Amino acid sequence: MTNYNIGTKLEHPTFGKGVIIDNEDEYLYNIYFSEHGEKEISKAFDGMLVIKLVEKDNSGISLDEVEKTIYQMIKPLIEPIEDCKIADRYQGGKLIIQSADTSLQDKEIDLESFFHKIVMTRDRLRVMEQKINASKLTDAEKVELQQYITRIYGSLTTFNVLFKYKDDYFKGTGGA
Repeated sequence: MTNYNIGTKLEHPTFGKGVIIDNEDEYLYNIYFSEHGEKEISKAFDGMLVIKLVEKDNSGISLDEVEKTIYQMIKPLIEPIEDCKIADRYQGGKLIIQSADTSLQDKEIDLESFFHKIVMTRDRLRVMEQKINASKLTDAEKVELQQYITRIYGSLTTFNVLFKYKDDYFKGTGGA
């Protein structure tokens, strides 16, 4: 039984060319084949041809660690910062956009999907605020940009009715 390293390129008689993406299991390789996806192949299977042998990587960084690091970097961009809940009365509801022109069809949007987009907008504004505060802009420039963001929050207060908890509401300047 041969134990090839992650990154080794192989050719399987059925699945074609692939690359080992995991070899942690004692008896199986996890191999990614471009035309067949991920497959578990026995390490004892001797029908594979080695295309490019990869020597052991002594850097100490596993593919799993790389994936976790990348996920942590993009997490603020793809997930809400907080787990906001839609108000109970709107769960399962629809947003209907009706044109003044009756010959046009109404547009229906699932309220929970719409709510998710609102929350994502708010969370991305918060990330933008953090980036502005951490930037090398002058204090005057930071204040100016923060005022724009506060006005955006104020514009979005219309959607507060969708939030289950008041702590999650958009807050503007309060008319200031």
